[in-house]
Amino acid sequence: MGENLISINNLSFGYDKELLHKNINMQFNRGKVSAIMGGSGCGKTTILRLIGGQLKPNSGNVIVDGKVVHEQGREELHSIRRKMGMLFQHGALFTDLSVYENVAFPMREHTDLPESVIKDLVLLKLNAVGLRGAHKKMPAELSGGMARRVALARAIALDPDIIMYDEPFAGLDPISMAVICDLIRSLNDALGATSIIVTHDVAETFSFADYIYFLADGGVAAEGSPKQLLTSKLPFVKQFIHSEKDGPVPFHTEAPSYRSDLSL
Repeated sequence: MGENLISINNLSFGYDKELLHKNINMQFNRGKVSAIMGGSGCGKTTILRLIGGQLKPNSGNVIVDGKVVHEQGREELHSIRRKMGMLFQHGALFTDLSVYENVAFPMREHTDLPESVIKDLVLLKLNAVGLRGAHKKMPAELSGGMARRVALARAIALDPDIIMYDEPFAGLDPISMAVICDLIRSLNDALGATSIIVTHDVAETFSFADYIYFLADGGVAAEGSPKQLLTSKLPFVKQFIHSEKDGPVPFHTEAPSYRSDLSL
């Protein structure tokens, strides 16, 4: 696929002795858009937190640009995170700051650029997502799709090498979804970035991702290009892609018999 910017090697992670991930291996290549898919609760967002160093693996490691993330000190970890942009689920804009101020925030926080340069950069980033004309608006005045685009402008404010997206399509109408899909692909290619998308939206992701990982039962159940996965015969992949209610992923969580619960 190309040069690995991020490698996840034999990684296991869990809480209170219960493993969420078991010996996972993933590679995210420079300049590519990769997706992590799977059912709710399978640990997709946790992978992003491990890459960003918010969590430490029980075993194995995450390597970003040649450095083992969990072995880094405070300053080294800060340096690694400077290379990352993050689009949080639902945008997570600062509600008391205008669109302009939201995008300017990381520039003021992490650089010594003069305000005149920051102004040019903010307007440039907002123009890239089609919202330069909304720079004076407050988050409460934005639609869901517009808020997500402002959050994307903030995520790319410092021209990151790595852009991570946590459920970027959640709650969006079809038109807004199409816009965000196009922006993710076009911005990744324009910046030469490495993008990682956590999502369960099949149609949108398969339309532009280069490579996809499916998580299930604590591991990587399948991986490949969209074309490869569309023809996969693996039961879990078929069930997920085609939204089938019957398959290896059950509707009911594991529980004792209904009769025994009623007798409690």
